[in-house]
Amino acid sequence: MSAPVLRKHGNGIATLEWGEGPVAVVMLHGIGGGKAAWPAQGEALAQAGYRALAWDMPGYGDSAMIDPYDFDGLARALAPLLQAEREAGRRVVLLGHSMGGMVAQQAYAATPALVDGMVLSGTSPAFGKGDGPWQREFVAARTAPLDAGKSMAEMAAGLVRTMVAPDAEAPAVAFATSVMAAVPAPAYRAALGALVRFNQRDALPHIAVPVLALAGQHDTNASPEVMQRMAQRIPGAEYHCLPDVGHLACMERPAAFNAPVLAFLQRHFPVR
Repeated sequence: MSAPVLRKHGNGIATLEWGEGPVAVVMLHGIGGGKAAWPAQGEALAQAGYRALAWDMPGYGDSAMIDPYDFDGLARALAPLLQAEREAGRRVVLLGHSMGGMVAQQAYAATPALVDGMVLSGTSPAFGKGDGPWQREFVAARTAPLDAGKSMAEMAAGLVRTMVAPDAEAPAVAFATSVMAAVPAPAYRAALGALVRFNQRDALPHIAVPVLALAGQHDTNASPEVMQRMAQRIPGAEYHCLPDVGHLACMERPAAFNAPVLAFLQRHFPVR
C-alpha cells in the first residue's frame, strides 16, 4: 500500500489522502486528534476500494486557524473539500469521531446535498444546554493543566489513559497519546469553546442518508446509551456497540473499529 498524500487545500485546510475509489470517506477527528489519528482506517479503506481523506480541523496540524471558531465556521471550512469530491464524481461519506461527529452533523445540516452518508463514532447530538456555569466549569477543568503551565504532551499523558478501555494495550495508548500531544494548545482551547455550544438535537429526525452510530463499551464521554438514543432518533440509522474499547476506539482497536465501518459502507456504498 502506497503512503498517503498530504494535500493543502485553497482554504488553508490540510488532508492526508489514500486511494482513488468512487466513494470518498472523509475522516473527521476529535478534539484530541488530528489527521495523524487515522492511518489504520485510511489504509483499510483504500484496500477495500474506497478513497479516504483525513483532515486537520482548523488550527490543528497543517490547517489554518479560523476566527470565529465555531461549528458554523468548521462546516464552512469542510464544505470545499466535500464539493471537490462531488465534482470529481464521487459519493461522500463522513466518518466523524467525537467532536468530528459533531462537525459531521453540522456539515450535513449546512450542506446536505454534499453528504451521502455518515458514520458517527463516540459522539452526541448536543453538548450541555448552551453557554452557562456548567459549560464554563467544563472548559476551566479541561484547560486547568495548560493554565498551570503543563504542555499538551504532559496533559495528554494523563488524559488519554482516562479515555480508553481499562485493558487497552500499551502501544495503542502510546499512539493516542502522541496524537493528542501534537495538538496546538490554542486550537485545543478554541475547540473546547466551540464544543460546549454545539446543539444539533432537533436536526436528527431530518437526517435522510444512511447513518451508522458506533459506540464503545467503555466510553464515558459518549456512552453507548447516548449513542443508542441518538440512533433511534435518526430515521433508519444503524447502531453498533464495540466491545472492549473506550472513547478512542479507532486508535485503541483499529481492526475491530474498521470491521463494522467497512460492512456499513459495503451495504450502502458498494465499490466492487
